[in-house]
Amino acid sequence: MTTTAPPAAGAHSGSGPWRLARAELGRRASVRISLLVVALFLLMAAGAPLLSSLAGWTPEEFDKSAVDPYLGGQPLGPLGGISADHWLGVEPVTGRDLFARVVHGAQVSLLIALTATAIVVVAGTAAGIAAGYFGGRTDTVLSRLMDLTMSFPSLIFMIAMMSVAKDVNRIVLMTAVIGLFGWPGIARVVRGQTLSLKHREYVDAARVSGSGPWRILTRDILPGVLGPVIAYTTLIIPGMIATEAALSYLGVGVRPPTPSWGQMIAESVAFYDTDPMYFVIPSTCLFLTVLAFTLLGDALRDVLDPRSGRA
Repeated sequence: MTTTAPPAAGAHSGSGPWRLARAELGRRASVRISLLVVALFLLMAAGAPLLSSLAGWTPEEFDKSAVDPYLGGQPLGPLGGISADHWLGVEPVTGRDLFARVVHGAQVSLLIALTATAIVVVAGTAAGIAAGYFGGRTDTVLSRLMDLTMSFPSLIFMIAMMSVAKDVNRIVLMTAVIGLFGWPGIARVVRGQTLSLKHREYVDAARVSGSGPWRILTRDILPGVLGPVIAYTTLIIPGMIATEAALSYLGVGVRPPTPSWGQMIAESVAFYDTDPMYFVIPSTCLFLTVLAFTLLGDALRDVLDPRSGRA
C-alpha cells in the first residue's frame, strides 16, 4: 500500500497563518493605526529630500533671521518659531529648520534600525536553522557563540567602539555594531523551532526521497519558522530604533550636522525650559514610531506564534 507524504510545511504555513494574520490585523483598531503610523514615518524617511525641498530648507541651512540674538538665540514667534516659513519651528541659536531636520533624522534613524534588523534576522535565522537541523558539533559551536555574544556587555562595547572609531562612516559602523549583538536572540528562537520541525513526517519523507540539506532547509524548515521570525522582527525593530537614539543621545552616534532623532533630543536638553518644542517634536516622533512597531509586533506575535502569547 502506497502512502502519500504529507505536504511541505509551506503548504500549511504559507496560506493559513497569513489569512489568519490579515483577518486579525483587520479586526484590531490599534493595529490599523500602528500600520498607518509606520507607513507615514517610512514614507517620510524615504521622501526626506523632497519634503525638505518643499519646505524650502535643507537640514544644514541656517536662518539667523528666525532667532533673536539678544535672547540667546531663542526662536522668534510662538511654539519654537512655528510659521509659514518653518512648519515645525527652528533650532535655537542656529535657526536650522526643524521640519527638515526631523524628516532627515527619520531617514537616518530608520535606515540604521531597519538595516541592523535585517542583519540580525538573516544572521540569526541562518545560525538558528543550522544549529537546530545539523545538531552535534555545529549546534555546540553556534550555541556557545550565542551564549558568549549575549553575555557580552554590548552597550559598553558599542560606546567604546563608537568613541574610538575615527574617520569612518558612522552610519555603517553603527549598523554593523548594533547588528553584531542582536542576532543570538532570534537564533535561539529559530533553533527551538527547527528542533521541533526536523523530525516531522514531511521532513523525513523529503530526506528519504533524496533531498539534500539545502533543499530541506529552504523548502521544508524555513517556511515553518517564518511566522515566528516575522513576529520577532517587528518586536526587535523598536529596540533597534531606541538603541540608535540612545547612542546618538550619548554623543557616540552620528556626528553633526547629520541629523538623527537621538542627537536632536540630546541637543534639546539645554533648551527644554526656554524652547520645549525643540524637545517635544523629535521625542514625539521617536515615541510614536517605537509604540507603533511595538503594537504591531505584539499583534503579529499573538497571531503567528501563539505559543509565545500571553497566558
